[in-house]
Amino acid sequence: MKKRTLGFWEIWNMSFGFLGIQMGFALQNANVSRIFQTLGANVEDIPILWVAAPLTGLIVQPIVGYFSDRTWHSKLGRRRPFFLVGAILASLALFLMPNSPVLWIAAGMLWIMDASINISMEPFRAFVGDNLPDHQLTKGFAMQSFFIGIGAYVASRLPEFMAYIGISNTAPEGVIPDTVKYSFYIGGIAFLIAVLWTVFKSKEYSPEEMAAFENNEETQKPIEEHLESWYIQNGKAHLTYGAIATLLGLIATYAVYHFELKKDLYVLTLGLITLAGVALIISGIMQTKHHFKNGFVTIMNDFQTMPKVMKQLAWVQFFSWFALFSMWIYTTGAVTQHIYGTTDTTSSAYNLGANQVGAMFANYNLVAAAVAFLLPLLAKKTSRKFTHFVALVLGGFGLISIYFISEPSTFMIEWLPMIGVGIAWASILSVPYAMLSGSLPANKMGYYMGVFNFFIVIPQLVAASILGFLVSKFFNNQPVYALIVGGASMILAGILSLTVNDKQE
Repeated sequence: MKKRTLGFWEIWNMSFGFLGIQMGFALQNANVSRIFQTLGANVEDIPILWVAAPLTGLIVQPIVGYFSDRTWHSKLGRRRPFFLVGAILASLALFLMPNSPVLWIAAGMLWIMDASINISMEPFRAFVGDNLPDHQLTKGFAMQSFFIGIGAYVASRLPEFMAYIGISNTAPEGVIPDTVKYSFYIGGIAFLIAVLWTVFKSKEYSPEEMAAFENNEETQKPIEEHLESWYIQNGKAHLTYGAIATLLGLIATYAVYHFELKKDLYVLTLGLITLAGVALIISGIMQTKHHFKNGFVTIMNDFQTMPKVMKQLAWVQFFSWFALFSMWIYTTGAVTQHIYGTTDTTSSAYNLGANQVGAMFANYNLVAAAVAFLLPLLAKKTSRKFTHFVALVLGGFGLISIYFISEPSTFMIEWLPMIGVGIAWASILSVPYAMLSGSLPANKMGYYMGVFNFFIVIPQLVAASILGFLVSKFFNNQPVYALIVGGASMILAGILSLTVNDKQE
């Protein structure tokens, strides 16, 4: 039994929800740093405040993926219940976020908003892998890229449009401008409507049909089929590696405290290394005590035994998303300080520059939407990994070029750097997932897509940990240098993409 080839409008309907999801993410990415600075955050503290977004994804996505693999509702299917719940919660969060009265409430709202968006977003990747045959995967993810680009373009331009029609773009100190507030309200409504379209206009294969497809495909055997002795030995290994990681994390945490280094580094030493070690220790104890049949052990072991292609793509994703995170959190500061020469959030120059950053983010998403369906054609003529290499290199040079811009002209700021970034963004959103989907077992598609998010989240946590330190200690609090670091990281990701053993080839 094989999956049937879907028509254009069927792929359109199953991807349409991403229009709303990306409107939510785009409003977050383009405006949260502005909200934080308006509420009193210093530029060097922006990364640590942003840590909520990637940390939430690290926790939420594999859990949602794990449970969505095991969910079946007679009317809503496997993935769509998560689309619906996430959309309702995210829409509410988008209404509340711009009304945060103080900085700590805004930081907390970012956690809630990002968790809600992740609940909706994570199953969408698995949704494409579930419903499309291998030869349509690149087209399916390209359709998602198209809607991501359109949604993000519209959302990123909303504050500028609000100012154009006469809504106030400035406000007293500590107050979010109305242009930002109304943009978030529109985004919340659009998020819910777009996801509801996919929920009611799409269908899913039943668990029995998915099992039949699985029997026709060469897949990795589930970890549960291994002998009991494997669990025991694996548990002992987890205990050893967990103890080492925990010890190293605690030593590094003490070093940050003792030498009075930037507190952002605690995210890396205590939040990533130490907690990863503790998780391994817990997994080891459970396996050596013969507690094998539970979600936590399954998640830990499946992460360990993920397919080879996924391991290779992990490094590509790491350096790609490190670059993107540096762009999202530092472009506002880079443009307003490096080009407009101001850090005063109440000034007209600052808010003009901040709006121009919104236009930049809108434009790279518009470019991504425009090239989304060209990438599958290039991949067919060459290969998916070469296509990804070209796109990432162009994106890296686009980020680096911002350093060389000195005049605030529309073309030089809003378009020139963003052409390359937009091409890279379209590829990042489609090509790695197309390469990955064909190597995953169908019964764990959601979980592995959630785990794949680790390689989106971890680089963002690393960036949140070290970029503030680098900017303050080595770059004299000039955020434009963080964009140079990000550009170099994206070029490295492109080179690493050439090493992936793509199943298609």
